[in-house]
Amino acid sequence: MNQAISIQNVNKSFGKKNVLKDIKFEIMEGKIYGFIGPSGAGKTTLIKMIVGMDIPDTGSIYLLGEKMPNLNVLQQIGYMAQSDALYKELTGKENLMFFASLYQLNKKERKNRIEYAAKLVNLTADLNKKVSAYSGGMRRRLSLAIALIQNPKILILDEPTVGIDPELKLSIWNELLRLKNEEGKTIIVTTHVMDEADKCDVISMVREGSLIATGTPEQLKEKYSAQSLDEVFLAAGRKDQ
Repeated sequence: MNQAISIQNVNKSFGKKNVLKDIKFEIMEGKIYGFIGPSGAGKTTLIKMIVGMDIPDTGSIYLLGEKMPNLNVLQQIGYMAQSDALYKELTGKENLMFFASLYQLNKKERKNRIEYAAKLVNLTADLNKKVSAYSGGMRRRLSLAIALIQNPKILILDEPTVGIDPELKLSIWNELLRLKNEEGKTIIVTTHVMDEADKCDVISMVREGSLIATGTPEQLKEKYSAQSLDEVFLAAGRKDQ
């Protein structure tokens, strides 16, 4: 199994606030890796640096063997940000067509990927509506469809299921598991929801800019003699203090 992502001794500060503190870990190809932790813990800052939208003060980040930021690697990354970056005066379909045009897809591939992504997030019937008329949940679903549009090797999702109903959330997670198992995709997810974290192969718990625990859900529950990841997070936090 090959290494997809390597984070090497990363530190990041904004002013006097140290947002990330000596972060280091590796993510192997074909795994779902979860970051869990409270708001302000540093998860989104780390995600932005993995994508190449920001750079560490010290340390290095490599994706697919290339040091980030790297424009060529971006072709292989599907990214869903915490805030929806959509063209609200365009329709859902026009948004998907625009983002598909940024990647090296032929006309048939673009058509197939748009149909697949829209169906996955249950937006096919609403593609001709302007995004300005979409609910918040619909915009999140469109953002997820855009992240999948170019069939990326690495999928990075920052709070992907916020505002999405339970039935569709289950459908999305079933597809993420399929993408991992059948297509070997590497997926990173940040979440506050512990039952979603339980679906990840490996999780890292983040508190105040530090990784306080990393392992499979089963390993962490065993290590902290816990019945749930909520209990693990509380126990790991007490130990870290």
